[in-house]
Amino acid sequence: MLTSPASTSSGTPLPIPKGQRAFDFERSTNEHIRELLHYYGLRTSLIRIKVIDALLVAAREGRAVGGRGVHGYLQAFVSGIQFISVREVLKRLCEEGVIVFQPDKSYRFTGEAYAMLEQHADR
Repeated sequence: MLTSPASTSSGTPLPIPKGQRAFDFERSTNEHIRELLHYYGLRTSLIRIKVIDALLVAAREGRAVGGRGVHGYLQAFVSGIQFISVREVLKRLCEEGVIVFQPDKSYRFTGEAYAMLEQHADR
């Protein structure tokens, strides 16, 4: 998940994996994220999809990521995205139980949320 001890959780943006297309916003590509948001009673928004996608990339790579890491990752794809916007999305995802804020200031999915997202990866 997002708790790799060797990873830093602040400031360092996630590397963009070669061959991985983040933010391909065809409806079917992000359907698993949309279902997750719906399950937790959250509206679907572009920034929520992007933040969850960034967290999912980090989780699959076994990296810990903090708010600045998510923001840095998103800046590679969306110019002008503000850190405060990313932080507010992360805060709301924590409040709803989708992710957990760790003592090292990184975020990780709850077991239930991660399982929901990963079951779609097997399809």
